[in-house]
Amino acid sequence: MPDLSRTLDDPDDIAAVNALRSAVMRLSRRLKHQRVDESLSPAEMSVLGTLARCGSATPGELARKEHVQPPSMTRIVALLEGKGLVRLEPHPEDRRQKVVRQTEQAEAMLEESRRRRNAWLTELAGQLDEDEWATLRAAAPVLEKLAHL
Repeated sequence: MPDLSRTLDDPDDIAAVNALRSAVMRLSRRLKHQRVDESLSPAEMSVLGTLARCGSATPGELARKEHVQPPSMTRIVALLEGKGLVRLEPHPEDRRQKVVRQTEQAEAMLEESRRRRNAWLTELAGQLDEDEWATLRAAAPVLEKLAHL
């Protein structure tokens, strides 16, 4: 397995990491404004996105995937349940646990949110030249990998 550790000694690498961090944060903030339901917190939206990608999960599994403490996830799930976006069901193998599933209402809301955000990004990407667009297409899988490391 290749050594993937990096040290930032090269000023060009330091500048690239700084520019990447800044751009990703700015783009993320702007994307958050394209939400369908402004009443949901970013944490609630993230949990719904995780359920959409990974399927149903226990609150403990969601806490690990979202990198939050279990009591925080319990509060987030309760808020989402109160809004009709998730439901708790008995765990099929462990009666002490519950499984969190998103509702059809959550699926529809996420689909509309994706549609809106994709349309916004498409409009922005339309302002890129062909070389910039090719670079962005090539970078997308790498950014996806970074997001999940």
